[in-house]
Amino acid sequence: MPRKKTATLTQPIVPLTSRPGFLIRRLNQIHYAIFFEECRDFNITPVQYGMLTALSVAPGLDQKALGLAVGLDRTNTADVLKRLEERGLVTRQQSETDGRVKHAFITAEGLQITNAMYAAMISAQQRLLAPLSEEDRAKFLELLHVLVDSNNEFGRASMKAL
Repeated sequence: MPRKKTATLTQPIVPLTSRPGFLIRRLNQIHYAIFFEECRDFNITPVQYGMLTALSVAPGLDQKALGLAVGLDRTNTADVLKRLEERGLVTRQQSETDGRVKHAFITAEGLQITNAMYAAMISAQQRLLAPLSEEDRAKFLELLHVLVDSNNEFGRASMKAL
C-alpha cells in the first residue's frame, strides 16, 4: 500500500498566542461569555445592547446610519432590528420623504431595559478589564482605538461614531 504524502510547512510556525488576530478573537469570546453571565436576566446580546444604546442617544436613525454607528453591515443591522422590533424594544417607521428609508426608534420598553441593563453591562466591562491596572486599562483602550480607527476601512462594515 503506497504511503500517503503529507504536506510540510515551508515557513516557521507562529504560535497562535503570538498572533494578534487570534488573541483579539479569543478576547471577544471571553467578553461575550462575561457579558452573557452578567446580563443573563435580560436576554440581550452585546450587539443588541449597542444598538439600543445608539438609538437611545440618537433616536430616528435610519438603518444605514445605525449600522455605521455600531459597525454592522446592512443585512446584520436589519436582522438585529427585526429581532428587537419583535420584542417590542424598537419600532421602525417609513421616512416621510423617501419610501425606501426606515427610521428606527427605541420604545419605552427598550429604554427601560437599556437602563436596567446598564449596571450589569458596566460590571461585565469591569470584569473583563479587572486583570489590568487603571493605568494599563487606559492605555489598552487607547491602543484599541488606534487599531480600530486605523483599520476601520477593512471591516465588513465601517464604523462612524455618532
